[in-house]
Amino acid sequence: MIVKETEQPKGVVVAIHGAFEHAGRYEWLFSRINFHGYHVVAGDLPGQGTTPGRRGHIQSFQQYLDTVLSWFEKAKEYDLPIFLLGHSMGGLIAIRTMQKTDVYKDIDGVILSSPALGMKNGLARPVYYLSKVLNVATPGMRFKTGVRSEIATRNEGYNAHDVSDPLFLRKVSVRWYHEFEKAIAAAFKELADYPDIPTLLLQGGDDHLVDIDAVKEWFNKIDVSEKMIKIYEEFYHEIFNEPEREDVVKDLIHFIDHQIETI
Repeated sequence: MIVKETEQPKGVVVAIHGAFEHAGRYEWLFSRINFHGYHVVAGDLPGQGTTPGRRGHIQSFQQYLDTVLSWFEKAKEYDLPIFLLGHSMGGLIAIRTMQKTDVYKDIDGVILSSPALGMKNGLARPVYYLSKVLNVATPGMRFKTGVRSEIATRNEGYNAHDVSDPLFLRKVSVRWYHEFEKAIAAAFKELADYPDIPTLLLQGGDDHLVDIDAVKEWFNKIDVSEKMIKIYEEFYHEIFNEPEREDVVKDLIHFIDHQIETI
């Protein structure tokens, strides 16, 4: 678990990173959130970063939710407003946490960054059917993700760093893939279970990983009194790592500050 504190905090942001990466890639973002007066609680998800166990493998998507709930318990210790921020698969985890648990009762807002609600690079149909068999026979079998940093962000500094980053995940298991896929389907199937909580969705307009149409479809269907979406037209998937990332942080902080003012 990572805890980044600031002086005279106004609230706490629980941050969830995406697939294949780790929380360490967000040091810059965490420092900016601290600068604007908010603690940050985060960490590496199971099977990723520095967590123990087999890399790129989970038994169930529920493991992600359980991990986030442990971060949430830490955030509650501050007795301050809490906001949930999730990027990509982290956005999907945030959605499923809202749909499947009652922590929303103590959360004052959700921020979804390019949430993984539909992927552009799925498995070819014959490979997909084979993977369903392998998910039963050898669920721990891993395959290359095929995801390259240069299609995730235009920030060349991040691209160069990711190539040599030993914590950047390059293989995932068959079980991971199918749990991920089932979670996406459940996010749509259980739309009615998403609580009426202020939600901000930030999406890169030139996203090469996430299906933007699927993201918009999910967002338009949730029954939430206060919801906002912003599309950054030329941005790639990792909007908090893009060269214009300061603009994204401004929108993030504006949303959180507004919720604080209305509490």
